[in-house]
Amino acid sequence: MRIKICGITNLVDAEAAVHYGADALGFIFHEPSPRYISAMRAAEITKRLPPFVNVTGVFVNAATNDILETAKRCFLDTIQLHGEEGPDSCRAIMESGYKVIKAIRVKDEGSLAMLSRYPLASAFLLDSYSRETYGGSGEKFDWTLAQKAKEYGKIILAGGLTPDNVAEAIREVEPYGVDVSSGVEKSPGLKDHGKLKAFFEAVAGAAKN
Repeated sequence: MRIKICGITNLVDAEAAVHYGADALGFIFHEPSPRYISAMRAAEITKRLPPFVNVTGVFVNAATNDILETAKRCFLDTIQLHGEEGPDSCRAIMESGYKVIKAIRVKDEGSLAMLSRYPLASAFLLDSYSRETYGGSGEKFDWTLAQKAKEYGKIILAGGLTPDNVAEAIREVEPYGVDVSSGVEKSPGLKDHGKLKAFFEAVAGAAKN
């Protein structure tokens, strides 16, 4: 089970996530997210990460050229498109050598129709729909929709995951991976290392059952 810890804003949290076994770290380059990080600060963190940890940049409706410039500056491996970006943006980024995760904010079953528009995406991240925010709401959605979404490709489950419910989510959906941000925080942008540890332990426990 792949685990992505998103909303990293400092090196201490990044190192803790890696210590517990994170496969990927997410850096949010979208203002006004409370987890926003500048390209300069992100680069200071990413250049100090060990090898084999995927570095994902999260963007919302940003210009493709700006995304690629930030990706190069911050040593990104993967681009997560979390807004209303079209298939052409996805294609252009992939042709520049990056893997693309297309995020879909799931409101109801009709939201899944979007998945067919992105056949080139490396994976789909399913997050909860919110009018107020593009992510990090801490709210979960109907996981049966995530099961249906698997016919379109690899699914990364997000939205309201916590140490208390991630094992249940994994057993029910059997996703490619899970993504957590607010569910392991003590305040927006700052991780609770006790919750981080508990989250990884819960994922490991689910894998054994």
